[in-house]
Parts: sequence; structure tokens; C-alpha cells
Amino acid sequence: MTRPVFRIIGTIVAAGALGSCVHPREPKPAACNQPRPVASATPHVQVAAKYAEAETPAPLSDALKNDEGMWLLNDFPSQRLEQLHGFRPSEEWLRHVQLSSARLAGGCSGSFVSLHGLVMTNHHCASRCIEQLSSTRRDYMKLGFNAQAEQQEAKCPEMEIDQLQSIVDVTERVHQATAGRSGAAFHDALKAEQASIETECTKNEEVRCDVVSLYRGGRYHLYKYQRFQDVRLVFAPEFATAFFGGDPDNFMFPRYDLDVAFLRVYDRGKPATTSEYFRWSPAGAAMGDLTFVAGHPWRTSRELTVAQLIALRDHALPERLLHLAEARGILTEYRRKGAEQQRTASSLLFGVENSLKALRGRLAVLREPDVFAAKVAAERELRTRVDGNPQLKALTAGALASIEQAQSRFETFRTEYRMLEQAQGFWSELFEHARRLLRIADESKKPNAERLREYTDAQRAVYTKQALSPSVIHDELEILTLTYSLTKLREELGVDNEIVARLLAKEGPAGLARRVVLGSRLKDIRFRKALFEGGKAAVDTATDPMLALARQVDSSARALRKEYEETVEAVTTKNSELIAQARFALFGTSLYPDATATLRLSFGQVLGYEELGKSIAPFSTFGRAFERATGIEPFALPKSWLDAKPKLALSSPLNFCTTNDIIGGNSGSPVIDRAANVVGVVFDGNIYSLGGDYVYDPIRSRAVAVHSAAIVEALDKIYRARRVLDELRSSGPATGL
Repeated sequence: MTRPVFRIIGTIVAAGALGSCVHPREPKPAACNQPRPVASATPHVQVAAKYAEAETPAPLSDALKNDEGMWLLNDFPSQRLEQLHGFRPSEEWLRHVQLSSARLAGGCSGSFVSLHGLVMTNHHCASRCIEQLSSTRRDYMKLGFNAQAEQQEAKCPEMEIDQLQSIVDVTERVHQATAGRSGAAFHDALKAEQASIETECTKNEEVRCDVVSLYRGGRYHLYKYQRFQDVRLVFAPEFATAFFGGDPDNFMFPRYDLDVAFLRVYDRGKPATTSEYFRWSPAGAAMGDLTFVAGHPWRTSRELTVAQLIALRDHALPERLLHLAEARGILTEYRRKGAEQQRTASSLLFGVENSLKALRGRLAVLREPDVFAAKVAAERELRTRVDGNPQLKALTAGALASIEQAQSRFETFRTEYRMLEQAQGFWSELFEHARRLLRIADESKKPNAERLREYTDAQRAVYTKQALSPSVIHDELEILTLTYSLTKLREELGVDNEIVARLLAKEGPAGLARRVVLGSRLKDIRFRKALFEGGKAAVDTATDPMLALARQVDSSARALRKEYEETVEAVTTKNSELIAQARFALFGTSLYPDATATLRLSFGQVLGYEELGKSIAPFSTFGRAFERATGIEPFALPKSWLDAKPKLALSSPLNFCTTNDIIGGNSGSPVIDRAANVVGVVFDGNIYSLGGDYVYDPIRSRAVAVHSAAIVEALDKIYRARRVLDELRSSGPATGL
């Protein structure tokens, strides 16, 4: 789990839809300071507008004539790939990709790259672990980390890595359980059936099972994972090179980042044996090569209704952006207080700035008139097709109107829901611990089917690991973030709100935050463990001030959650299922489902693009990184790079871009070639990819990755990380499957 940044930057709720929230042209130095344009509307809408204007609508599946799509591995469009790129993967190839891919619990992707459990991901995906292993004596974020022997590999306090073992279609079972139900009855039946399926599947703590809704409820699949809870840090470069260029370069291209890290999964105290893993391509990707990205994109919203998109555009996104801007300001000022403040808040600030820029891009796309007109036209087209079929018309009668009404209902209590149940008014890691312990104690007493989804038996290993995390909590930073969020709580709910008055009337935000943070014993893992093991009796009698704060708001938060689930989520899910069933009847699986944090495979090619009349080549180089360096953050290369410069092949590629369709959550995804060899690791998208939550721009949207040759060059000549390098080289490239 990451520090609870999501209280400020996380889930955006629009009528039951969750939006996620997640980095050549060789310019002259003067061009580096030119403002980058917001993505143009035109490429986004070419496909939808084409069919919106046609007298006789063409099949929607005909729109997919490019590299669009985050595809399910068990419904992969092999024939379309062959038509576009001349390659048809075998079932063996797809199975190999599935087992060689990894999911980092908490929102990132990775890949197994050796027989001995070595996992490659991004530095920013491992930054929480790196930060937790650091101290005032040795800051690994600043200095980097390089385990020279197995004994030096350091255990990450909270990290979990999952390997997908199987996918089973459970649609019929779920739909039968909810048939004929609506409102609260629908929600309760759906939740109970999901919990039942997951519990049947979860035989022990080494297995994780998730029932996943696809196509907005049109399908339900059971994903079964092998869980690795012993994860250790093997190698990470300095933050200065992993995030070279900082926020100014974020979501831009060309990039010059070595955003890579290596972890290892252990099994019973020994490096795990992973018979399926991606082989390494030392040469990496070349211009025009076919590339695949296997990862776990978090959420997309391409299937949302127009009513849901309006709510995001006009309410949820602007509100969240305001909070992010304010949070960035307080964290920036806090980091200026000293070296320790800079160390403890850097990762948090990175998350805030990253989300601020990403959500700005999303909002800009939704505000483009042509984009929104295309969304309206696509919904109208689907309705026209459905109306032409009496059975489908009867099936979906009133579905769109019901979703719109649910959205309107949500607007009446959305602010309270955000601040209390989503806890955006309580930005504190200690508060997270308090609420979790409180709810574990309460939910564990209920029948499994009646519990909140995150506290069912199938999720026990997950919430146990979170509750007993040994992560160090920093009082000063906790007081800062909690004070800010309590101030927002009072601002948004009003001084006369019953909860605000009860909490803040006597102390105010700063006084309350200081008292509960300094007085809480929840930062002591032994105290948390005693409460966790003591159950409801121990939690109910504990007098810890942070627990008391969580108790004061929990009944109201639960009531808001219940209202949301029964009057918004249930209505939206049920009616989205009906629309999805009609879409299936028309198009089958020729269209891909929205991303759901489950394994997807996209295809594309190494290709540049046009920007402001200039051609952007798809590669950056080590040499250009040194030219871009100014010695001043965020354009300051670390000493290790400056010392190694004479030994480096400066013309060697560092980063590259492809047309692969990605989104937040794809960070750390391997980029592989048709032989399933690693040619890079995704760490970002360019500025035109920011609208990818809603639309794919085939003209200029690009995934951005670290080149495999750059990783070899850096491991060898900059860091002398021969142990990791030898492990990668020992696998050797595959010749095909």
C-alpha cells in the first residue's frame, strides 16, 4: 500500500464509475523551454465522428483500425493483430506472457525477468519501499540501492507482488444471483455472490482471488493469483536520475529517465523459483518494431455514459484539481524546511504533482467540444442500434435515464461522501490505521457475505498486511497533512455541520491534528498488533485519540456509503449491465472492456509523432541527457553519472516511445517484442496520452519507456551492478514461442 495520498488524489466517483488515478525529438536547448500544447481534439474524434455522420452506422468494431485497446489475454484479438502487424500469437505465447507478468499490489505493474524471482518495475513504483528502508543515516532515495549479495537484499515492509494463475468466467453465476433484483437487494446479492466465489477460491494466504466486473457488469471473471508477500529490494538508482526533469518533464517527450528498479520475490525465506519469465533483449527496440505492453492498467472510463462524463467534467475533476494544487503548495513549502522534511515528503509530493498533471490532461480532453460531441454521437448511435432490435430495446428500456438519475442523486451528498467515507477530510496514515482496525473489528463479527468488500475472508491477508505494516510514521508530516484535510473538511461541509462542530469547535484543525497525532500509539506496530489480535473487545475499549477520532465519524461515513451503494452504485451497475448485454449482442468481444487493474495486453510499434509542425523521433539518448543537465534540480544528474560519462556510449538509446495503449497502472509494465523478449519498461505516457482515460489518440498518444539497452549500459558502466546484470544476461533472449 502507498501512503494514503488517495485522500487527496485518489478515487473519483461518478455514478459508480471509478477513475484512476499513476512518464526522439532531439530539441535544441532553447526549444526545451517552449510550452507544450494541450492535446488537440481532432485525432481523438476521427473515429467516432466518422460513424456519427454516416447515414447507416457501420459496426463499432470497424473503428478499431489502429493500435487501440487494452485487451484481455483470454479474449485477445489475434486475427486483428495479424491483419495490422503480421503476427499471430499462439496460446502458448499468451500463457507465457500471463505467467511472466506481475502485479504490484497498490497500483503498479512489473515482470519476472529471471528464474530466481527477479522482478523488474519502475523506481517510482518501488519508491515507497525505498523510502521506508531509508533513514536519516542513509537515504536510499538520494543515494540509490545496490545489493551486492543475497543477504543484502532488503525486505520491503508493505509490498506484495501477485502472479496471475487463472481466469474463470463466472458471469452466469453472478447474473443468476442478481436476477430480478434492484436497489439494495441487487447490491446485497451481488456483494454476497462475489464474496462467496472469492472465498471458495481462496484456499490459503498464498492465494488471492478477485471477482472482477468487465464491460461495466456485462461480464464477471474470477482472477486467481499466487501472492508473494516477501518482496525484497535488489537495485534502485538515485531519485535524481529515476525522475530526471521532475514535474516540468513529466508526461513529456523526449525523456531522459532511468526509471527502473529490481525486486525479488521470496518463498519461505528463499528466492522463489519462477519457471516462466521474460528473457532479456540487450539490443532492445528499434524504429518500427512491433511491441507489446503487458500490465495492469488501473481504470479507464471509455465506456461511461454521457451523464457520467458530465459529472466528471463539471464537478469531480475540478474539485480534485483544486485540492491537489493546494496539497502541492503545502508539501512544497514543507520540503523547504530541511533535509529530513525533504526526505520524508518527496515521494508524497511526487504523487500529488503526478496526479495534478494527469487530471489536468483528462479535464482538458473532456472540455474539448469535438471530443464530447463524439461521445454524445457514439451514445446516440448505440441507442439507435438497440432501438432497431425489439428485444434489446425492451432489455435496456430506461437504463440510460436511470444512470442519469442516479448521478443526480449522488450530487446531493457527494461532498459528504468524499470527505467522510472516502476520508478526504482525514489525510493521515494514522487515521487509516485507526479506521482499518475499527472496521476489521466490526466486520469480522458479521457473516462473510454481509461484510464490506475489503474485509471479507478472501481479503484477510491483504488487510492483515496493511494493519501490521512496520512502516515508520513521521509525526510532523502527519500533523501537516491532517491539519490541511481537517481545514478542508470544515470549509466544504461548513462550520455548522454536526460532525465539523463536534470535532473542531474547541480545538480547530491544527489543535486537533496535533493532539491526536502526538497522542496516538498506533505508530507502534506492537500496539496495533495487540488491537488486531484482541478483536472488537480490545478495539472498543482502547482510548487511543486517533481511534477515538475514527469512531466519531465512522457511523456517519458508513451511512453515506450505504446510501451510495444502494441508490447510486447498485442502480448504475444494474443498468450498465443491461447496456453491456445489448452491446455484447451487437458486437461480442470485438470491443475491449475498460481497464480494471487486471492484466491486459496492448500492441503497438516504436513510432514518433508530430508536434507544432516538428517531427518527434521515438528515441532519446544518454548524450542528450548530459546536454539537458544544468546541475540544478530537477535537471541535475547524480555524481555516479557524471563520473561514468567517459565510459558511456552516449549515442545509446535511453528512452523511447511507442503507440501502445496505456494508462495509469501500466507503470512498470514490460515492453516485449514478438519473441516475448524484454525491450524496455514503461514509465510514462506523453502529454497526448493524458486523455486516454476517455479516448485513444492514435496519431500522437505515446507510451514512454526505458530502453533495455540503457538498463544494461547503466547497470554495467554507472552502477557496477554486475550481479543483477549477470542474472539478466544468463537468461538470454528467446528466439520465439
